Amino acid sequence: MKIRDLALGGVAIAILALVAAVWFMPAGLSQAPAVTFKTLDGRSLSLDDLRGRPVLVNFWATTCPGCIKEMPHLVELYEKLHPQGLEIIGVAMSYDPPNQVVALQERRGLPYPLTLDLDAKIAKAFGDVSLTPTTFLIAPDGRIVFQKIGEIDMPKLEATIRDLTRT
Repeated sequence: MKIRDLALGGVAIAILALVAAVWFMPAGLSQAPAVTFKTLDGRSLSLDDLRGRPVLVNFWATTCPGCIKEMPHLVELYEKLHPQGLEIIGVAMSYDPPNQVVALQERRGLPYPLTLDLDAKIAKAFGDVSLTPTTFLIAPDGRIVFQKIGEIDMPKLEATIRDLTRT
């Protein structure tokens, strides 16, 4: 009985160690999914085509107060760093009515591309995103180097992006 208990305990510890390793795995070890975004203005943007540039993918919703609060900061970040290569893509969640997304883009004057994720394929490709805002920063080589659920520390994000555009 004791040997079996020890064996089960060892298995449990191994499983916990594996879960902890995955949970606390440092950013930058996973590749961004190969997705294509159909923007509201009809363009197609694929992450493969954007290789060589840092890309910020921001999942948001028109009903998300945190998303609306961070939009002016994303606009400012885009205006500052797009000339150095940064691309920001806003992904409206599947439950967001398209007419509300279009109205918000027009009302806020968002300069970066927005896409409707009507079938939630993009959210699923990024690990089944369900909370907003959720943001991913993809390095020029295609690695996800930053991921955040909730509002972003913009100065820290800007510094990270500037580091990516220097290398």
